[in-house]
Amino acid sequence: MSSAFSTGKFTAQRFPLKTTSPRSHDNSVFVPLKIPNVTSPFLGSTLKLRLSSSSKLNLHRRCGTVVAVSDVVREKKSKSTPNLLITKEEGLGLYEDMVLGRSFEDMCAQMYYRGKMFGFVHLYNGQEAVSTGFIKLLKKQDSVVSTYRDHVHALSKGVPARAVMSELFSKTTGCCRGQGGSMHMFSSEHNLLGGFAFIGEGIPVATGAAFTSKYKREVLKEADCDHVTLAFFGDGTCNNGQFFECLNMAALWKLPIVFVVENNLWAIGMSHLRATSDPEIYKKGPAFGMPGVHVDGMDVLKVREVAKEAIDRARRGEGPTLVECETYRFRGHSLADPDELRDPAEKAHYAARDPITALKKYLIDNNLASETELKAIDKKIDEVVEDAVEFADESPVPPRSQLLDNVFADPKGFGIGPDGRYRCEDPKFTEGTAHV
Repeated sequence: MSSAFSTGKFTAQRFPLKTTSPRSHDNSVFVPLKIPNVTSPFLGSTLKLRLSSSSKLNLHRRCGTVVAVSDVVREKKSKSTPNLLITKEEGLGLYEDMVLGRSFEDMCAQMYYRGKMFGFVHLYNGQEAVSTGFIKLLKKQDSVVSTYRDHVHALSKGVPARAVMSELFSKTTGCCRGQGGSMHMFSSEHNLLGGFAFIGEGIPVATGAAFTSKYKREVLKEADCDHVTLAFFGDGTCNNGQFFECLNMAALWKLPIVFVVENNLWAIGMSHLRATSDPEIYKKGPAFGMPGVHVDGMDVLKVREVAKEAIDRARRGEGPTLVECETYRFRGHSLADPDELRDPAEKAHYAARDPITALKKYLIDNNLASETELKAIDKKIDEVVEDAVEFADESPVPPRSQLLDNVFADPKGFGIGPDGRYRCEDPKFTEGTAHV
């Protein structure tokens, strides 16, 4: 079945595996288009790579690659719907989800500086096209595994703004009852399998979720189990061992998973160019026998088209895909980061490519929405976010007795007595150990 990720369209040549295993005849290895040796189009704010003030910002990086993806998408789409990439309903839905993510994160910044949130808080501003472009195509039964930058992924997956904000406020009404906080959003109801504080932690969890789907379908014969898993992670994770191990495992077992790299060009304060031998992450996919695709992560429509093909491919049982979304965060690494390392010209360039502004222009230019309709959505989202803050602020803090919940299989048999009090509060708890 021909697809946007088919070998004929995305490879300059086949690269046969050097093995006598039967797999070498069954599975082609996807090799992305070869790019001529040119100066790296990454902007990366390093002394050697920084553009001179007299030169123009020419940031059409990977000249052939983005165009190749876009052309395939455009060609494929034009055959079925010659006019527009999305319907009005779809467009308004995408816009609302992106505005919700942006407004929510802006409010988080306010609440953090007012002392309502604690610890590290990593905001998603600027990257909304990736979350919306991928997650809004999922079924409720599909799974999402996130990173420490997880608030917006949770919102896109359907976790209520009240529950996310309450979790950030460490309140019992949060999606983890106040015990997870900013970096550990989780909702079994919405199949959000967690945010993870350490890079790479979530990729094995996502791979396991994808294996569960395949096992249910092929071993337990649950014919309707076509669930797909999305694993989100950043560019810094792609030099981590778990990334390579899980790509290998997913390809070997043809798991229904999409590995989504949110390449915002910076791993905390380390430029992506200085941290990896080959900055084109999508090339790592073909090394394991899966398609590797690069897409403009600041354009929700391009992300959505690539995401649709990758998700459908996984759902059909054709295996994993590695998608590199080149995006940019508009704030520092966290709210504790003064963001003084990145070149102002770089930040200004990407700010001018705001994904929400771009979608808004597309909707208006193509008569899919009016200014009035979009302003109504903005107002609605403002009310949702304000309500989430009021709800979180008025919610109770967790009781002390909840501290060991979900830590041990039977917390009352370990640290809390039958009366609900901590055993360490019993005067006899340390009897005989005072001399130690």
